[in-house]
Amino acid sequence: MRLHTDDTVMVIKGRDRGKQGRVQQVFSDKDQVLVEGVHIVKRHTKASGTVRQGGIIQKELPIKASNVVFVCTHCSRPARIGARTLVDGTKARFCKKCQEVIE
Repeated sequence: MRLHTDDTVMVIKGRDRGKQGRVQQVFSDKDQVLVEGVHIVKRHTKASGTVRQGGIIQKELPIKASNVVFVCTHCSRPARIGARTLVDGTKARFCKKCQEVIE
């Protein structure tokens, strides 16, 4: 998976299609990402030791990585991510639309 934490992504499928957000966490074993402000659900919770107050709580759930696309910081467009080896021998990600190195 080429998405990393703090990348900006746009949702391309589902009820939140078109929304953009920042990746908070990547679950590479499940091929899912947790995106800020996307896939918000309501959960009814009881008061317990960790949760002082019960009630209806809104929380974000992970979504499939195939349902989001990376948004390039240089060209501000959704694009695929490629990987290449730089001159000094390190690997880097790059935007396939504008060919700029990410990070």
